Amino acid sequence: MNKKNTQLWTASSETIKNSNIKKFSNLIEKKYNINFENNFQKFHKWSVNNLEKFWSEYWDFGEIKGDKGSQIISKDKIFHRNKFFKDSKLNFAENLLSKNNDEIAIHSLKENGEHENISWEQLNIYVKKLSSFFKFFDLKKGDRIAGYVPNTIETIVSFLATSKNGLIWSSCSPDFGIQGVIDRFKQIEPKILVTCDQYNYNGKKIDILNRIPAILEAIPSIKKVIVFNYDKNESSNHEYENFYKILETSNLNEEFEKFEFNHPVYILYSSGTTGVPKCIVHGSGNALIEQKKELSIHCDVKENDRVFYFTTTGWMMWNWQVAALSCGASIYLYDGSPFFPSIDRLIDYASIYKFTLFGVGAKYIDHLKNEKFNSKQFDLSNLRTITSTGSPLVSESFDYVYKHIKQDLHLSSISGGTDVVGCLVIGNIFQPVFSGEIQGPSLGIDIDIFDDSGKSINDYEKGELVVKQPFPSMPVMFWNDPGEKKILSAYFEKYQNTWHHADYIQKTKNDGFIIHGRSDATLKPGGVRIGTAEIYRQVESFDEVTEALVVGQNYNDDVRIVLFVKLRENFELTEDFVKKIKSKIRTNCSPRHVPSVIKNCPDIPRTKSGKIVEIAVRKILNKETITNVEALANPEALDYFKNLDLQ
Repeated sequence: MNKKNTQLWTASSETIKNSNIKKFSNLIEKKYNINFENNFQKFHKWSVNNLEKFWSEYWDFGEIKGDKGSQIISKDKIFHRNKFFKDSKLNFAENLLSKNNDEIAIHSLKENGEHENISWEQLNIYVKKLSSFFKFFDLKKGDRIAGYVPNTIETIVSFLATSKNGLIWSSCSPDFGIQGVIDRFKQIEPKILVTCDQYNYNGKKIDILNRIPAILEAIPSIKKVIVFNYDKNESSNHEYENFYKILETSNLNEEFEKFEFNHPVYILYSSGTTGVPKCIVHGSGNALIEQKKELSIHCDVKENDRVFYFTTTGWMMWNWQVAALSCGASIYLYDGSPFFPSIDRLIDYASIYKFTLFGVGAKYIDHLKNEKFNSKQFDLSNLRTITSTGSPLVSESFDYVYKHIKQDLHLSSISGGTDVVGCLVIGNIFQPVFSGEIQGPSLGIDIDIFDDSGKSINDYEKGELVVKQPFPSMPVMFWNDPGEKKILSAYFEKYQNTWHHADYIQKTKNDGFIIHGRSDATLKPGGVRIGTAEIYRQVESFDEVTEALVVGQNYNDDVRIVLFVKLRENFELTEDFVKKIKSKIRTNCSPRHVPSVIKNCPDIPRTKSGKIVEIAVRKILNKETITNVEALANPEALDYFKNLDLQ
C-alpha cells in the first residue's frame, strides 16, 4: 500500500467516552497502571502480550454467567490443544437469556410480510418448555439436534433449548437440497430433526415437508421430527411432532446445568464446494466469550440496542447475531430475499424498527451501489453501525455507504469465518474508518502476515493471514477426526504450529488491513501472486457489469487469467468494452493482472451465503473433478463453464 486511503469517519469524543471499548480500556488502565491514550494499537498489543489477563478481565467486564475457575489458559506445545478456561463451567443458554421481562427479545419479519415479536419472558418460558421435552425424550449431554430451518423465532428457541441441556445444535437453511442436508447431518448422527413446513423466497412458496422422508431414510439416527409452521395463518398436515403442542403440554425445566467451557455447543460446516463438508465443532464458552467481545467491544452493542444481520441459518453470522442476546440487545430477524418485493426491503425494515446495528454481506452493499439506491427517504437516525462481511468491501462501496446511506455512521468491515465463528480482523471506534480498509485486529487475537517461508512481513506487502498464539474460538475439534488429521490439514499444514487462515491480506499505513481474496483462489500468472479482489474492484466499477468471477487456468505450462463478467440487460461484451476493461485493470493494477480471456457469462455460481465459488470454476476449466454442488445456491450456473471451450 503506497498511499493512504480516504478517511471517511471518525468517532466523536462523546461517542468514544460512552463506548464499551473506552470503559473496558479504562478498567484495565486503572488496574494495571498503564495508559492506552485511546490508541487501539497499544490496547491490542497489551491484549496479545497479556492473554491470560485480557481474557480474564473480559470475562468479568462482559459479566459472563458461570464459574470462571482458576486456570485461564491450560498450555500445550501443540497450538490447538491449548485450552481456555479449562476448569470453568457455564450454561450457554443462561448467558443468552440475559433478561426476563416484557420487553421485546426477538422480532421476526418474513418475506410474506408476517411480523412477530417475542418478549424476554416468553422466550425464557419457551426455551424451558422445549428443554423439558428434550429431557423427557431422554436426550443426554453431547447428543445432536439438527435444524433444517429458516431464520425464525422458533429456530432460536430450538437452538437455546438444545444448548441449555448440553446438547449440540447444527443447522442448515432450507435452500439446501436433500443431498446437501444429508451430506452434513448424516456425519453427526442427530437424534432429533427440527424443521418447518415451508418457506418463502423471491415471491415463491417452497415446501420442505416433502423432503423429510428421503432425509429420514438416509439418516437412521433421527428418531423424531419436530415441525413448526412458517405461515401462522396456514395449517399443515403431517405425522410429525407439532412444535406448538410441545410448548403447550411440556412443563418448565428451570434448571440451568453448568457444562465445561469447551463443551460443544454447535457444529458448523465448511462450504463443501470441493468435497464433503468438514464438521467444525465449537465450544460453548469459546463461542460465547469471543462473540460477546466482538459485539460489545468492537461493535459497541449495548443493552436495549436493536441488532440485525441479514443471514440464513446455514451461515455462521446467524450464530453471531444470536449471541447479541447475551448483551441484553434485541435481535431482528429477516427470512427471504433481501430485494423482494423491492430493493429497499431491508432498509425499510431498519428504518421502521430503528436498528442500531445493520449487518449484511458485502455483496448486498455492492448491489445497492450498482443499482444507485439512495436511502434519503428513510429514517436511519438510530443506526450507529453497519457491519459488512462475506467478501472484501471495496473502496467504492465504502464511499457509497457514506454518500448514499448515512454519513455519521461506523462502517465496520469484518472478517473471520466459520472456522473461528467470529472475526480475526474487525472494526473499533478508537480508529478512523478509511475507504476499503478493515480497521484492525480483534482484541486478544495475535494476528500477523507471513510470507511463504513463514517469516513475518514487516512492510505493506501482501501475504498470508496467520494467528501466532492460541485464542478461545478455535474449534474444539472436527467431528469424526481420528488422529486430528482434518484439523491439522485445515489450519496447520502450511506453517508449523501457527494458525494459517488462508486469507491473502495486506497491512496499510493506517494500521488497517485489506483482504485480497482467499489464498487458495489467488492467481499466479508467471509465478506472480495476484489477489482476485483487486481485479473485481476494477471490473465491477463499470456500470455495465453486475458481477464478475476470475480464475487461473493452466495453459501452456503456465497460468493464464480468465475473467467472466455478468452484464446488465441490454449490454454486450463488445471488443471495445473488452479493451476498456483490460486498460482499466492494467492502469490501476498492473500488466500482470490483465486477463488473457474475458467472457460474458449468464450467472455467477455462489455458495448459500453469497460467496462466489472461484475454486469450483477453476477446477472445471482445468478439467478437474468437482463434487458436492449441493453446497451451491445456484448449481445450474456451473453448466455454462462445463460446456465452455476456451482454446
